[in-house]
Amino acid sequence: MPKVALYNQSGSQVGDVELSDAVFGIEPNEHVLHDAVVMQRASLRQGTHAVKNRSEVSGGGRKPWRQKGTGRARQGSIRSPQWVGGGTVFGPTPRSYSYKLPKKVRRLALKSAYSSKVKEDSLVVLEGFAIEAPKTKEIVNLLSALSVEEKALIVTADKDEVVSRSANNLPNVKVLTVSEVNVLDLLTHDKLIITKDAAEKAGEVLS
Repeated sequence: MPKVALYNQSGSQVGDVELSDAVFGIEPNEHVLHDAVVMQRASLRQGTHAVKNRSEVSGGGRKPWRQKGTGRARQGSIRSPQWVGGGTVFGPTPRSYSYKLPKKVRRLALKSAYSSKVKEDSLVVLEGFAIEAPKTKEIVNLLSALSVEEKALIVTADKDEVVSRSANNLPNVKVLTVSEVNVLDLLTHDKLIITKDAAEKAGEVLS
């Protein structure tokens, strides 16, 4: 089982904690991680792109000239795709890009993301939070005490409004509960700061 240092809010090491081997100690599957990131990024696309086909552009109600005898090519409408101002053929239409991976694949991707943080020494386990009122300075002091200067993802066991509001004004910090954690956020943040309770909960749910 992976054993990592346990820190308090002051940045002092208060002991060690053993993490679930099935969640934090596996060999990261890069292919599955890639699939999970592509899936998440696809679901973030708005899909509101649209063009007008020949039935939607204005004009072109009558045949521009008679079928035969003019010496010109036959035409049925001045809004056909080959005309300037005509409709677009096979253009994009509003659609949803989202899709789902199998449940086992999603779980493996999440475990691989957690394990990659342990492997890269980018995981910090925190004893807990003791913030009485929402103050940005509390999170700034915490990051400074832990020597975290990169983008950081803070994971709590349950919803903590005080911690969330304290981190709202920090552009490089994001707060999620353990049930909200996703592969994209784990990989795009350089440091993972997770509470001891959240780490145990992740181990129970995913193992």
